[in-house]
Amino acid sequence: MSRHRHHDRNTTGPSQRQLRAGELIRHALVEVLREEEIHDPALKGVSVTVTEVRLSPDLKHATCFVEPLGAGVADAEVGDHIDEIVKALNGHAKFIRGALGRHIDMKFTPDLRFRHDESFDAASHMDRLFNDPRVRADLERSDED
Repeated sequence: MSRHRHHDRNTTGPSQRQLRAGELIRHALVEVLREEEIHDPALKGVSVTVTEVRLSPDLKHATCFVEPLGAGVADAEVGDHIDEIVKALNGHAKFIRGALGRHIDMKFTPDLRFRHDESFDAASHMDRLFNDPRVRADLERSDED
């Protein structure tokens, strides 16, 4: 019976252990990406922020959500190269994992997979929608009702 209860608990979301380990890895990855020099044309002169790290229940696989700094409105050129940047990070994942292992105190350094954090794009899209004059007029009209 306790076996099923444990299984049900994991289906509701990440455990505290996964969340703590993910945050530990996120902070360490920020340091690794800042300190280590990765020789790749797609990463040259690009700053990448790690927004979230999600770990598998066994803590052996980490999905790292990244956002190139300056992407979007401020620097459209970086925004155009997000796929190349993420592909380059994934291409150097073993090197980054090795450097990460020197920064964290965990029994096992997880395999890393990088993905673009699209929540920034969604938030930017929502901002544009709310600033659209037609939407603003609808919002103001509904406030009056």
